[in-house]
Amino acid sequence: MTFDCVDAQVVATFWCRALGYVEAPPPTGWSDWPSFLRDHDVPEEEWGDGAAIRPATGEGPTISFLKVPEPKSVKNRVHLDVKVSGGRHVDQELRLTRIRAKESDLVAHGATTQREDVVDGHLDHLVMTDPEGNEFCIA
Repeated sequence: MTFDCVDAQVVATFWCRALGYVEAPPPTGWSDWPSFLRDHDVPEEEWGDGAAIRPATGEGPTISFLKVPEPKSVKNRVHLDVKVSGGRHVDQELRLTRIRAKESDLVAHGATTQREDVVDGHLDHLVMTDPEGNEFCIA
């Protein structure tokens, strides 16, 4: 999965925090990213144009971020859900506490809350945007 963005490093750092991910290591055969980029003739001024993150365990999907010239212009057709509540079967006060704590942390790191979706009188999830306006939910 790849996010197009204006600042790959900023967006990758945000998503590391949101998902508990870490910077992905360079491909097998290279000891670091500068060596890989140099070996692939990427000019140094473009080294910050991309980033990759993965789960801290190494198991699970890698997410890439790629600088593009055009800004985001429409709503995402695909988005990530950051699941922190434990599900609808969890006590509503505990769910609310977990969702609000994650919201507070991510807002402090550049996210914006767009709306609150309520089901049966209780907060079900928040619709948020990352620092570049990509939508995601906290559930």
